[in-house]
Amino acid sequence: MIKWSEAATEFVGFLASFLATGSIGFRLAVLDRVIEERDFHRASAVRAAIIGLIGEAVTAAFYFSGGHLGTAQTLLVIAALIGFILVLARVGAGWWIAAIGVVFGQLSALFAGKWTQLINPVHRLAAGFWLGTLFVVVIAGLGPLLGSTLTTERRGAFAAAMINAFSPLALGSAFVLVVFGVITAWRHLKYVSALWTTPYGYVLIVKLFFVFCVAALGAWNWRRQRPMLGTEPAAVAIRKSAAAELSVTLVVLIVTAILVSLPSPKLPPH
Repeated sequence: MIKWSEAATEFVGFLASFLATGSIGFRLAVLDRVIEERDFHRASAVRAAIIGLIGEAVTAAFYFSGGHLGTAQTLLVIAALIGFILVLARVGAGWWIAAIGVVFGQLSALFAGKWTQLINPVHRLAAGFWLGTLFVVVIAGLGPLLGSTLTTERRGAFAAAMINAFSPLALGSAFVLVVFGVITAWRHLKYVSALWTTPYGYVLIVKLFFVFCVAALGAWNWRRQRPMLGTEPAAVAIRKSAAAELSVTLVVLIVTAILVSLPSPKLPPH
């Protein structure tokens, strides 16, 4: 029943969306609030822009190859690409152009008034702002920071500020993710027993298990690791635990790609 080519396409699409969304979350919700060193700020922003550009370029390739883009969505995808390119050219407004393109490009159903078609995009967008931003924090933030020439004290302080700035975005995005995830699951399952009587339900249970693991790791980082931040060893520790959280997230994306390639359960005959 699984269309593996479709599942692979969905998986790559999820990754691309996470990269683009995460770069926006990192730059606008995290980096500007914590980094005082201009050289490090600029270097991290460039790394985030490269990550975002890669993600949006892959997204654009999928969209344009499909040939089903409306005018508004086409313009938004192009705006996102231009925005990231402007950032690399050191044009500050590029981030806002990219943000508008990335966010509203995923919510393009707004322009057609198709409100029910916004459920999945909002769910994906929330996941990107939580876990995609975490990925960029690790790759463009913590990694370069811990390898920089700043003093040990400054590295520890900046890492703490970065994670503390990320936490509100993560918590808010996780809440939205759960709400819209429940709505999405119910719309596809249609009846409760489908959860344990259909292939779609079986895969959904597997996904929920790994989502729980991601949430548990996130809670551990927030409740136990974050309060200890302020030193370089603590920053190294949270980078390792964040990497573990992202590893399980990768499994969630694989299972989700399989899930969306399955047909939704049909209502049982009366």
